[in-house]
Amino acid sequence: MHRQITPTISRLSVVIVCFLVVASTATPPPTGLSAGPLYEAGAPRIVAIGDLHGDLDAARRALRLAGAIDESDRWIGDDLVIVQTGDILDRGDDEQAILDLFDRIEPEAVEAGGRVYVLNGNHELMNAELDLRYVTAGGYEDFQDAVSVDPDDPELAAYDDSLRARVMAFRPGGVYARQLSRYNVVLILGGNVFVHGGILPKHVDYGLERLNAEVSMWLNGDGEHPPLLEERESPVWARRYSRDVDDDDCETLADVLESLSAERMIVGHTVQSNGVTTYCNDRVWCIDVGMSTYYGGDIAVLEITDDGLRVLTEAVTPVDSSE
Repeated sequence: MHRQITPTISRLSVVIVCFLVVASTATPPPTGLSAGPLYEAGAPRIVAIGDLHGDLDAARRALRLAGAIDESDRWIGDDLVIVQTGDILDRGDDEQAILDLFDRIEPEAVEAGGRVYVLNGNHELMNAELDLRYVTAGGYEDFQDAVSVDPDDPELAAYDDSLRARVMAFRPGGVYARQLSRYNVVLILGGNVFVHGGILPKHVDYGLERLNAEVSMWLNGDGEHPPLLEERESPVWARRYSRDVDDDDCETLADVLESLSAERMIVGHTVQSNGVTTYCNDRVWCIDVGMSTYYGGDIAVLEITDDGLRVLTEAVTPVDSSE
């Protein structure tokens, strides 16, 4: 039912050189405070990065492993497309720096012919819902310089002084909530569906473009909390394809992919203790490898090209998914 993808030893520089190409089919980024389109054109080389949970070092190492940035955090990926599948927030102290890093390299990537997409995971939306259970003490301190706290704001009265800056930054309409409003919940690049938790048939029936738009409007402070997010198996919470996956789950996945005219789904959310894992005959790839300090996993990312899918880890080259 599932396979662990075991890398083989090689030089990372060879991997990067082999897969970088000149042409790009990516489209320009969306403007304004709104999520991007559900469907985007594919690209010669896509690298997907899983959960980062407040670990700036892990984020930098993952981006460098992908060939996206240099030692000065400047874009060197040419037409590379990066997709980060959510959960930058919580469990670590460097969240603001990671959000700012992705925000800064996005226009650099576009100028070079590439793209950077960040998706909203359950922890991004939890912060906007002011569910702050997984924020660290350093995470509260980190956002003290992000906003000017209004002492007369009645919504802040229920929060301790040390928490108020974080609340202001992430509540709908806040400065970082508005940044999150530019991120999709679901993104389809070529035949690849990217989402934090998983897409079920009821989500397709609800409407994925509708969901992206509703979440964006809510985060921007212009709409109500989307009802689909109330469900435990929402697209950012579902674990149907990443934990205890059985034949019924694979049939459900196949139906969803067919309805979306897609080949595979790439998800985060559920830590895979043995590295990137596939289920359902490689039709779902689970890329949350627990690379943050909180979980202590190794750095690993998923590379997608016309030649196949490969797992990149530090100092190693992946094997092809068919091997």
